[in-house]
Parts: sequence; structure tokens; C-alpha cells
Amino acid sequence: MTEKKRSVHAQRVIAASPDTIFDVLADPSRHAEIDGSGSVQKPKDGSPQRLALGARFGMDMKIGMPYSTKNEVVEFEEDRRIAWRHAGHHIWRYELEPVEAGTRVTETFDWATARAPWALELMRAPERNRKAMESTLVRLAAVVEA
Repeated sequence: MTEKKRSVHAQRVIAASPDTIFDVLADPSRHAEIDGSGSVQKPKDGSPQRLALGARFGMDMKIGMPYSTKNEVVEFEEDRRIAWRHAGHHIWRYELEPVEAGTRVTETFDWATARAPWALELMRAPERNRKAMESTLVRLAAVVEA
């Protein structure tokens, strides 16, 4: 039996080096600045200034009503890949690949390991998140290309 694919992604070439882009992604205080969904507000008190493998950080969020998330960095390769998992076990991942024009950035929303993937699908989170990721990459480019 073939397992259902449970990830969506957005990709963009950004005219900046992988280390410049990674520095923004690894800094939770910059996530609201680049978030294309409009839901990320600010890191919770006690969040690290720079993320690393195993780091835990919280974010104040708002979609209609305020709420917060708890996250853990589950993939980390300096200047190449960073991913964190929410309490619901879905993953946000950024992969950076140097290319002639700068860096190809791929952002992925991966709900294959989610505790309730059916709930995310029912809420149409994959489709909404794909659109938000496209906006995030535009915002990320504006920040690092400035």
C-alpha cells in the first residue's frame, strides 16, 4: 500500500548567501518579520536567541484569537537545513541550496508525523500553509536582499 504524501512546499531563489538567510531563520525574534501568514507575533520569554538542534522555543501566535506554540528544533545543519516540530508533531522545514543567483530556499510544511493529520487536512491547513509559505519566502527575500 502506498502511503499518502503529507507535505507541501514553496521554493524561491533569493539573492543572498545561505549563511545570511540561515541567520534569519535561526533567530526566533525574526520569525514574525518574515512570516507570510500573519499569525506569528513574537517569541515567548525564555526562547533562545539562536536555534540549534534540540532547542525548544515558544511563539506567541494569533489567528483570530491569541494562542501560543511550543516548538523543538528536530533537524539542523548550519547554513543548509533547519526544521522545528510543533506540539502537534507537524514540521516546518527550511532547506538552503547555493545556486549561481544566490540560494534556493525550500520551505516545507510536513504533516506526515502529525498526531492528527486528518484534522489538519479537514481544516485545509496544507493549502493555506502553502500560500503562506510563498508569502514568507517573498518577505524573507525582502529582508535579506535589502
